[in-house]
Amino acid sequence: MSGRALSFGVMAEAYERFRPGYPVELFDEVMAYAGEPARTALEIGAGTGKATRLFARRGVVVTATEPDGAMLAELRKHVPAGVRTVQAAFEDLRPGRKYGLVYVAAALHWTHPEGRWSRMAALVEPGGVFASFGGPVQLADPAVADAVRAARAPFLESDEVPSPDGTPPGHDMQWPGTELQRSEWFTGVQQSVIERRLTMSAADYVGQLSTVSAYLVLPPSEREQVFSRIMRVLPETVEIATDITVHLARRRCAP
Repeated sequence: MSGRALSFGVMAEAYERFRPGYPVELFDEVMAYAGEPARTALEIGAGTGKATRLFARRGVVVTATEPDGAMLAELRKHVPAGVRTVQAAFEDLRPGRKYGLVYVAAALHWTHPEGRWSRMAALVEPGGVFASFGGPVQLADPAVADAVRAARAPFLESDEVPSPDGTPPGHDMQWPGTELQRSEWFTGVQQSVIERRLTMSAADYVGQLSTVSAYLVLPPSEREQVFSRIMRVLPETVEIATDITVHLARRRCAP
């Protein structure tokens, strides 16, 4: 995995504190697509367990996998006792047990593209569900967003992760739905968006930025400078858009 993919562990506590969790509407949408409650689930790249809790607290038996030991240690502080945890990257998981649901929360773009969907299919029961969901935290006020963009410009042109397959932002189907539609292993691909608006303090917003990989890979001195510059242009509180883009697909009974 890239350096950005492995950069989060040093900020595990901040990731837990500042990253928004997931709403119950997401769980309901996944289960409505499944058509019946999923009893077992495998989570890829669980981080500190934000999505793990959503599913585990509603009766799903979750196995949470995460390659970073610090992130996994933080996850274990917060999830129900029945959650099984495994320190492993997606590419290191070996086919064996299959699950009614395999899901990835804002981590799929860190997986290797080669063999991604055949490897994923090997983990999902025939007829089972694959779900991917996530989205950037963005400033809702365009003027504030422009000010922050100008403040970070000497250090970063952008702090977002580009679409892995180059799909433009305005396209009807976004990645990974684009890849799922081409995969021989999955069918019934659906995309939806759960809209969310939250308000947080300027300090908490910068705290959230401190968990973003684009900033984490900067030299420490530059990271301090860019955060200081951003703090100076922020109002006391900021409204953020944290829309969740959801992709759902069903494992074909035969490829």
